Amino acid sequence: MKKILVCMAFSIGVVACSSSDSAEKVVKLSCSTPSLECLLPWPNDALTVFEKTADKSVRQLNLQEAWMPTNATEKPIDVTDMNRANGFSPGSAILLLVPGVNLAASKLPTSDHIEDSLNKDAGIVITDKATKEVIPYWAELDARATSDTTRLLIVHPAVSLKEGHTHEVRVQDLKDIDGNTLKAPKKWSFTVADTESLSKRLLHIRAEAYTELANKAPKFIVTSSQAEQVAGADVRTVMGTFDVPLFLSKAEPGGTFTLDANGLPQRGVGMYPSRFICVMPNASSSTSSLPIVYGHGLLGGAEEALSFKGAVVEQNATVCATDWIGMASSDLLNVGTTLLDMSNFSSLADRLQQGIVNFQFLGRLLNHEDGFASSRDFQSKGEPIFELGGTQFLGSSQGGILGGAASAVSSEWSRAVLGVPGLNYSLLLTRSIDWDEFAAIFEKAYTGDIERVMALQLVQLLWDRGENNGYVQHLTANTYDSFSPKDVLLIEAFGDHQVANVSTEILARTIGARVHTPVFGAKRSSATIAMWGLEPLSDARDAPALVLWDFANPAPPADNQAPSFPKYGKDPHGAGSDEPRVATQVFTFLKTGKILDVCNSAPCTSDVLTR
Repeated sequence: MKKILVCMAFSIGVVACSSSDSAEKVVKLSCSTPSLECLLPWPNDALTVFEKTADKSVRQLNLQEAWMPTNATEKPIDVTDMNRANGFSPGSAILLLVPGVNLAASKLPTSDHIEDSLNKDAGIVITDKATKEVIPYWAELDARATSDTTRLLIVHPAVSLKEGHTHEVRVQDLKDIDGNTLKAPKKWSFTVADTESLSKRLLHIRAEAYTELANKAPKFIVTSSQAEQVAGADVRTVMGTFDVPLFLSKAEPGGTFTLDANGLPQRGVGMYPSRFICVMPNASSSTSSLPIVYGHGLLGGAEEALSFKGAVVEQNATVCATDWIGMASSDLLNVGTTLLDMSNFSSLADRLQQGIVNFQFLGRLLNHEDGFASSRDFQSKGEPIFELGGTQFLGSSQGGILGGAASAVSSEWSRAVLGVPGLNYSLLLTRSIDWDEFAAIFEKAYTGDIERVMALQLVQLLWDRGENNGYVQHLTANTYDSFSPKDVLLIEAFGDHQVANVSTEILARTIGARVHTPVFGAKRSSATIAMWGLEPLSDARDAPALVLWDFANPAPPADNQAPSFPKYGKDPHGAGSDEPRVATQVFTFLKTGKILDVCNSAPCTSDVLTR
């Protein structure tokens, strides 16, 4: 039975609540009438309860339907699956409604002055209660809000919050532009979901799928195999499907997990027929080609492997891709439907996890002697065209945002390049030009300023189960049982219009990446300290590492808006594919684990956007 939270009202209009199982104090805005503002400040342990199990009390989220954002049909977002979590997202933004607050007067740092958040007189202080560490952050006012009275103050931790840890938020002094102190909650705590809560579903279905595979290769069918001339050399393209155990209620978009009594996905009926497209040299060279599993971009598909035809010749590589279901081109209609009714979000998050297992099976097909290597379509003179067992991972854009999660649970590769990557879609979306066309749907369904921000924070609780945000704390260290740390190279494009630099840099801090220095040329960044929180990449140039490429476009906005043309220049998001030194750096790392200094101890700059 759930324990009731005991609450006491104070004259300043807030409520302090404490559980009978804990002496910790939590606070939320007074909400005598159920409404959206009951969720503020967010996140907050007042929105949790303790459930008694056989041997202990377990924290669970206790979100109420009456508090949820409602869409145009007045349907509140379903809380059922969110309430299965035992804490909040490791990428949670801290949300407060304090009309009139001024960032500078309140000593709240913007994204280019993160170091100021650690000052003792900062307007807000966030502390990890277990480690006593002060958490760096930046603050912004919702730039997309239509009214100052509903413009949320958004505080973003600059590093992922540790799983299972409770964090204290202390508001020291928030002021308006004239220096007047504003009323606001003073102190509260929130707890981040623990490792099991975030990853148990994916780890379970992966383990079940591999048990069913029984140390064999997945079954596959080749449907086409064609050779052509590219750059004076023969290139072969092979297409087909491979079988993966299905854990969804149906293979088509819209399918979700069916959970057992322990909250674990049950095996579905039949197999998932996952597509593959591979491009490779058409003949063996003196050295077998490097096998690569490739993760495609936003709502794309396996066809993106075809863009590597030139690279497989130049770099002697075999590149294979499959669809990242959940956010593949086949999911576009389901994504649109979900934006109209965010209660359907589990259908996206659950399919992403099935998709991650599909990627593992594609890696197994490249690694196992009974996989692709057994087919004449992947052979030359009776020998595999690629290096059997040498598979590595390359993901770009969305493939970089999901690829860290796939790599953290992989035994099929040891190195991963994440190109223009990030984490935490609730942070990324409004900072991306890609969001504009989807926002046109979403903002017709969810019309209020607070509703829109809150809806994205809520579904992030589910999204965490299928993207980097829920897994990268186990990517390069502190790995899950039976998995090894991965060597990771991050490639960032300065001023990226699609994946915000701030998100890439949170990812880098979280995995302990070192950064290539010098990062910038003179007067290129507004930050007081370039790449604050990241140590320089040493002479040994060991992974994990981050390399920023500057394509001469302007710095991005400091708030939650997307850079766009012409004010912010041409989009550098995909410019790395036209810069030969990026390819040299990426493929050298995938082959050897070494991070070449292709920029000769100078900032990595390129003129490919201005040629």
